[in-house]
Amino acid sequence: MSASFPPIVLATPAYWEEACKHLSKKDRVLKRLIPQFGDACLQSRGDAFTTLARSIVGQQISVKAAQTVWDRLAKLPRRMSAGNVLKLKVDDMQAAGLSARKIEYLVDLALHFDSGAVHAEAWAEMSDEEIIAELVGIRGIGRWTAEMFLIFHLMRPNVLPLDDIGLINGISKNYFSGEAVSRSDAREVAAPWAPFCSVATWYIWRSLDPLPVEY
Repeated sequence: MSASFPPIVLATPAYWEEACKHLSKKDRVLKRLIPQFGDACLQSRGDAFTTLARSIVGQQISVKAAQTVWDRLAKLPRRMSAGNVLKLKVDDMQAAGLSARKIEYLVDLALHFDSGAVHAEAWAEMSDEEIIAELVGIRGIGRWTAEMFLIFHLMRPNVLPLDDIGLINGISKNYFSGEAVSRSDAREVAAPWAPFCSVATWYIWRSLDPLPVEY
């Protein structure tokens, strides 16, 4: 039986236009970069569980390999949900291309969602750091993954992912003529970006790869 999926709804943040005006005024590099990408902007898709499951599947493998494994995995349950993942057989998940460790991580993620240990319904009222603290309690999810989730799923406007190699490389290229950049250098460059660090980060990523990243 083929998997059934809810329709993908793309959402765009309401603050994007305001953020672009703020960043263009405060930062000479972003003033030059932002117009290069027209109307393209951050978009959120899927539900919280699926977004995090995809991030686990994609760890330490290429984007193409991750998509192949995800496509195989997504055909196993009738619908991708925490409860349905918990019913899957380990052998079937391994046959889809998941390692034993990733299966453990995926099951732990499903248990957290199925049992209510993560408070997804309360995230709207929680701070970025409170949500990060909750997510890193799940095996296989570190701070970087939690920050990507804040940016791409919850579309929080002011996340600065200093563990992200793309952001650091982009700051090096655009602000330091390619010289090595420390976290404190990056933090200093990003100081004028607040309260729209997520938007600035998105444009810095675009300066390295014009194709938008989606989760």
